[in-house]
Amino acid sequence: MNVLELLMAGGWLMVPIVLCSILMLAICIERFYTLNPKKIAPPHLLATVWKQLKRGELDAAKLRTLRQSSPLGRILAAGLANAYHGRDVMKESIQEAAAHVVHDLERYLNTLGTIAAVTPLLGLLGTVFGMIEVFAEIMVQGSGNASALAGGISQALITTAAGLTVAIPALVMHRYFLGKIDAIVVELEQETIKLVDALHSEENTEAAA
Repeated sequence: MNVLELLMAGGWLMVPIVLCSILMLAICIERFYTLNPKKIAPPHLLATVWKQLKRGELDAAKLRTLRQSSPLGRILAAGLANAYHGRDVMKESIQEAAAHVVHDLERYLNTLGTIAAVTPLLGLLGTVFGMIEVFAEIMVQGSGNASALAGGISQALITTAAGLTVAIPALVMHRYFLGKIDAIVVELEQETIKLVDALHSEENTEAAA
C-alpha cells in the first residue's frame, strides 16, 4: 500500500492531519531560520555600542539604526534612550522592550503546541469512526469474514498512526524551540545587564570624583 492509498484509506480526517503536518513543517523551518542566536544577539554588538557611547557618537540616527539592527539592538536602544533618567527607568524600558522581543521569539509556538495536542485526537476520532463502520458491517454481514474485518480494523487505525506521526515531532520541536528561546533570553539579559552596570557604575564614579 503506497502513501496515496494510505491517505485514501484513512478517510476524510486524513485531510486535517496532512494540513497540520504541512503547517508544522513550515513553522519549524521558519523558526530554525529566525531563532539564530547570532542574528538575535550579534557578537561584539555591545562592545561597538559602548565605544560609540564613549566617543559621543551615539546620536538619534545611530540609535534608530541600532534599534532596527537586531532584537538585542532593539533592547539596548530602548535602554540607552532612557539612560540618563536613572537606573530604574532604564531597566524598566529595557524590560518592556525585552517583553516585546520575547513575544516575537515565541511566535507560532502556540500553534505548534496546538498541533502536537490536536493531531492525536484527530487520529483517534478517525479510528473511532472506522471502528463504528466495522461494527456496522458486522451487524449486516456477521463476523464470518475474518480477513475483511481485519482489513477494516487496520484501515481504521491508519488515522491514529498518522496523527501520532505528526504529533510526536511537533511536540519534540515545540520543546526544543522553547529551550532555545530560554537560552537566548538569558544571553540577552546578560548583555543588557552589562550595559546598565557599566553605564551607571561609570556615572557613579564620575559623580564621586
